[in-house]
Amino acid sequence: MTIERPILGSGPALPALDRRSREVFRQIVETYLATGEPAGSRNLSRMLPMTLSPASVRNVMSDLEVAGLIYAPHTSAGRLPTETGLRFFVDAMLEIGDINQDDRRSIEAQVRGAPGTRSMEQVLTEASTMLSGLSRGAGVVVTSKQDQRVKHIEFVPLEPTRALVVLVGEDGSVENRVLAVPSGLPPSALVEASNFLNARMRGHTLAETRAELERAHTSAQAELDALTAKVVEAGLAIWSNGDDDRRQLIVRGQANLLEDLKALEDLERVRLLLEDLEGKKDVIDLLGRAESADGVRIFIGSENKLFSLSGSSMIAAPFHDSEQKIVGVLGVIGPTRLNYARIVPMVDYTARLVGRLLGQG
Repeated sequence: MTIERPILGSGPALPALDRRSREVFRQIVETYLATGEPAGSRNLSRMLPMTLSPASVRNVMSDLEVAGLIYAPHTSAGRLPTETGLRFFVDAMLEIGDINQDDRRSIEAQVRGAPGTRSMEQVLTEASTMLSGLSRGAGVVVTSKQDQRVKHIEFVPLEPTRALVVLVGEDGSVENRVLAVPSGLPPSALVEASNFLNARMRGHTLAETRAELERAHTSAQAELDALTAKVVEAGLAIWSNGDDDRRQLIVRGQANLLEDLKALEDLERVRLLLEDLEGKKDVIDLLGRAESADGVRIFIGSENKLFSLSGSSMIAAPFHDSEQKIVGVLGVIGPTRLNYARIVPMVDYTARLVGRLLGQG
C-alpha cells in the first residue's frame, strides 16, 4: 500500500526527538485520537514503556511545546497535538498495517453486492455509505460523468429560443439541461436532432460520440440542414463545458459528524465542516488533488483552505478502471482525531475493490 502525504515545509525531523520525547509525544497523540482529551503528565508517566516521573514528563512536554508539536488547551494541565504535530505523527510515526478481517468482510459484503445488477453510481453510493458507517465520519466520492454510456437523448421544446435536453444513461441516470436554440427553429429540427444523435450515441459515451462526429463532420453536415446541425453541436457541447458539470459528488454520513461532541466549540467545528461539505466545488477540488497520488493521500486541518476553519481531516485514494485510468476518488472526512491507522488501509482497500468492480462492468 502506498501512502502519499504532503511534505511539511518546516518542523522537526524525526532524529531530533530522542526516545523519551518520541514516546511522550506518541502517547499524547494516541490519547487524543482515542478520546479527544488532553493528556496530563501524571497519566502519561503511568502509560509510558519506560520509567519517567511526572516532573520529567513535564520537562519533555515543554520541549515538545516549544517545537510546535503540542499545546495546552485553555488552562488545562494536559496537552493536545497541534496540526503540525499530527502531520509529523502521521508522516513519521504512524504504523499502518493491512486492513483487518472484520473491515475487509464488511467492505466486500456491502460494496460487491450482486454482480452485474447495479449501476456505477449505485456502487459508488454504497461505497460512500459503507466508508461512513465503518469510519463514523462522512464518506465521500467524486467521479467523472463524461464516460457514462448513453441510452437515449431527447430535445424537448420549451420556448421559442429554449429547449430541454434530456440525457438517459445506460445505468438509468437521467440528466436535464436547458439549451438555447435559434429563434424560429421548427419542432421538426429538434426531432431530427434527437433521431440523428440516438442513431449514433446509443451504447457510446459522449466523448466517443463527439469524436466520431468530428471525424465524420462533412457527412454529418450533408445529412442535416444548418439549423439542425447547430442543435446537434450545441446538444453535445452543453455536457462538455466546465469541469463541475462533469463531476459527480456523493457524500454520505454527515450525521456521524454530530456524534461524540464534547464541547460547544466541537459543535461549531462540525457546523463549519457541514457548510464545507455543502460547497460542492471546493470538495471536488480537494478530492481532485488526490487524483494525482499514487496511493492514499492524507489532508490534515488547515493544510488546505477547505478545512481551515473546521479543523478536519480527509483520507482519500483514487480508483481506476480496467485500463488503469483514474476515474475517481473516494475517502473519509472527519475530525482531525480520525483513526488513521485503521481508516487508511480501509480507504485503500475500498478504492482497489471499486476499481476491480468497475473494470468488470
